[in-house]
Amino acid sequence: MSHTPGRRARVALTAAAAVSLALLAPGSAGAAAGTPTVPTDLYNALRACSTDPNAPLFVGNGVEVEGITHHTDPSVTRVTAQFRYWPVADPTQVSTVDRPYAIPGDEAATRLSSLADDTTYAWQMRTVDPANGTGSDWTASCYLTVDSTPPSAAPIVTTPGYPDEQWYPGGAPIEVRIDPNGVTDVAGYQFSWRGDFPAPTADIGPHGIPTYHGVYDDPESAVRADSLGAPATLHLTPPAGWSSGPLQLTVRSLDRAGHPSPITNRMIFVLSTSPTVTSLTTPQFGRPVTLRLTPDAGTQAISPVVSYTVHNLRTYQDTVVPAGPDGTAETTLLLKDPDGERLEVTSTSANGWKSSNARWSAVLDTTPTITSTDYPEYEPAGGVGVAGTFHLAPKVDGSLIASWTYSFGWGTEQTVPAGPNGEADFVHTPTASGWTDMEVWATTKDGIRLAGGYYTFVVN
Repeated sequence: MSHTPGRRARVALTAAAAVSLALLAPGSAGAAAGTPTVPTDLYNALRACSTDPNAPLFVGNGVEVEGITHHTDPSVTRVTAQFRYWPVADPTQVSTVDRPYAIPGDEAATRLSSLADDTTYAWQMRTVDPANGTGSDWTASCYLTVDSTPPSAAPIVTTPGYPDEQWYPGGAPIEVRIDPNGVTDVAGYQFSWRGDFPAPTADIGPHGIPTYHGVYDDPESAVRADSLGAPATLHLTPPAGWSSGPLQLTVRSLDRAGHPSPITNRMIFVLSTSPTVTSLTTPQFGRPVTLRLTPDAGTQAISPVVSYTVHNLRTYQDTVVPAGPDGTAETTLLLKDPDGERLEVTSTSANGWKSSNARWSAVLDTTPTITSTDYPEYEPAGGVGVAGTFHLAPKVDGSLIASWTYSFGWGTEQTVPAGPNGEADFVHTPTASGWTDMEVWATTKDGIRLAGGYYTFVVN
């Protein structure tokens, strides 16, 4: 970094071409035929620069600035991006930074260091041809204000409809009032039901041009203050499934540079708003079950339920079911998991309220029934070399069964086809006396392996 003399800096603000000649040495013979041109697409801290001195961009110290250099000769592949900056209150204090080996047509960046807190700066950029020292005109000035001090106090958060540590019904968006707690440079607030806050991001596109996504782009997690240093009032709906019980809302304030304050945690006590889930048919494996969804009466009275979201905890899939005029709905689920099904159901009201979870589950017994008159379970019978017949029958609809697989002592598996009713018989001849363990399971015509069953008998 070099500090330009004050007299030259004053000239630079009034005559860019003269500064170009003063700061750069003349080029040598054999230089490129074209000329460098004024940079475009200027950004600071990944945001488009402000050319209005009355509306500078607020940033932290060590801000990165960038722009795209240009040259009229397409054979030129490297140029120097030159930056200069100064405090607006003292234009004589000019500093310059060179960024060599910049690629014409792409963003070139540098970091402005040693910036004073609570100070507004102007910065400019130009393209320099390193072969001959020729420089383009300077860009128009961009303005930024350095703010390195975060808000000193956590915000004050109140919920008029939910006084401290008192339980109240849910069903309507919760009014939340946020006060800056005397901090005068608060620009907005972030809030979260889960205790974390999204950070600003940027997508870097062609030629390195950033597209900035600030925290206020997401109204579900941030809000601007009514004015600088002013409060804000929100009407928040907790996330689906999180809208009952002791809820914790975490809030922090942000200054204009995005620095966060200490956090405030507000506890809100909301009574359950879960719907009711009722089976209208007996749950059976491989068959559909019809479920009736009924809204919480208090929730329905505040704002009619318009739909339900059914979340399958096995497949992680969501199904949205429209509600009727009375807020009820019916849905059908095919039970095809041998271990049963588990669902979470939430309702959504016309005012946007999303209820707490209702849970429904079906435990399905898909183990086989194993019998043998030759070798009864747990009883001594038969003997070595004495054949015995074993009968396998399903506890589910037999028309679904394709085959049976069995093994003795967790040894070699053998498979036999199922009959029309899903049952099967097989013959086994013991080769050793004593206790014998057998494992059996069925496979459906859809290729689903059902739960295994165990059978123990004693060979004389």
